[in-house]
Amino acid sequence: MINKSIKGIIAAPFTPMNEVGEINPGIIFDYAHKLKKDGLSGVFVCGTTGEGMSMTLEERKEIAEEWVKYQENNFKVIVHVGTTSFKQSQELARHAQKIGAYGTSIMGPMFLKPTNIEPLVDFCASVACAAPNIPFYYYHIPIISGIELSMNDYLEIAQKKIPNLAGIKYTHDNLVEMQHCNNVDGGKWTIFNGFDENLFKVLNIGIEAAVGSTYNYMNPIYLSLIKDFKLGNSEAALKKQQKCNDIIASLFENGGPMIAGKAIMKWVGVDCGPCRLPLTNLSDKSLSNLRDVLEAKDFFGLNQ
Repeated sequence: MINKSIKGIIAAPFTPMNEVGEINPGIIFDYAHKLKKDGLSGVFVCGTTGEGMSMTLEERKEIAEEWVKYQENNFKVIVHVGTTSFKQSQELARHAQKIGAYGTSIMGPMFLKPTNIEPLVDFCASVACAAPNIPFYYYHIPIISGIELSMNDYLEIAQKKIPNLAGIKYTHDNLVEMQHCNNVDGGKWTIFNGFDENLFKVLNIGIEAAVGSTYNYMNPIYLSLIKDFKLGNSEAALKKQQKCNDIIASLFENGGPMIAGKAIMKWVGVDCGPCRLPLTNLSDKSLSNLRDVLEAKDFFGLNQ
């Protein structure tokens, strides 16, 4: 069961916070129901989008506990338990298994980061063994972690040291390596596409799973894109990806996907509140500008 492949789109949810910057788990009830209604296959909580590294261990546990309440067979909860301390990550991993989460994941440590595969695998193994009965996914995100090592080598070595290894959340542009990881060992590993902008590209190389932030509020168009692709209408699918990418570009021009994304969530019915330092928040003028840009690009109409 640990190596059973996952297919479909998983959201990387924002962590709801109140106006004074405290976590607001009560929002997750409505949040989970919205994501299920929009056809998501699960959530990857307390990761980059969820500001996991900006929260205390107790806050992360509380958020994970709330999400797990809404887990179902077709709506899985994967908990990011990464920290710079394998001891703290072990604590989070044990907790994730105890509360019944589907799986755990960590990115490589950003402090004293490993420069070759063996210590990276050993760090991951020390965390994965704290939750041995549920799947473990390595979170490859060099743009954040600064660790840009071969994932081909990672799979080769990690499968010997991590019995519950299940795959990689692959947030990188090396599609050649990504395809190899997806095909190695007879397609044994689940490889999640981590860049929403690349969904159409990765469908073309056989990737059938994805984790990302814009799925929180644009999943209907992405599901339509996937449907077109499976029906052989690649031209229509590509146009929808271009539409999504145009909107994503607007996010980067207006605070970035996390800051702008939290604002968008309020507009689509789930108020996730402000971001926590060191992130900033949009001014009223910036919010107005963002809304004007999104309306001009028919964002709200695309997701009806």
